[in-house]
Amino acid sequence: MPRAKGGAKTRRRHKKILKMASGMRAARSRLFRTAREQVYRGLKLAYRERKRKKREYRALWITRINAAVRSMGSKYSVFAGWVTKSGIGLDRKALADLALNDLEAFKAVFNQVRAVATGA
Repeated sequence: MPRAKGGAKTRRRHKKILKMASGMRAARSRLFRTAREQVYRGLKLAYRERKRKKREYRALWITRINAAVRSMGSKYSVFAGWVTKSGIGLDRKALADLALNDLEAFKAVFNQVRAVATGA
């Protein structure tokens, strides 16, 4: 009985990896073994960076909100507590967008949140 090498399956598997490595330079896009290493590494880094991107955006939103809140004489930590107490339905992304693009609307939200939270 002849030895079965799985030629069609192997070729499909190799082609899939080499297609994923098509933008890489030199042997990384042509040789299966090095291409596989780079593709696996790239997938691992892409997964890690998707998580990091979320952290970085959250930090950016907090920085923008803090800058706007400090111009009104308060601090981000205090404002965040007020937002929680008031039960307003805006998240950090929406608040940061208001602070950046429509400061008057952000001031209105700030005053409303402060009034509800402090009971004034």
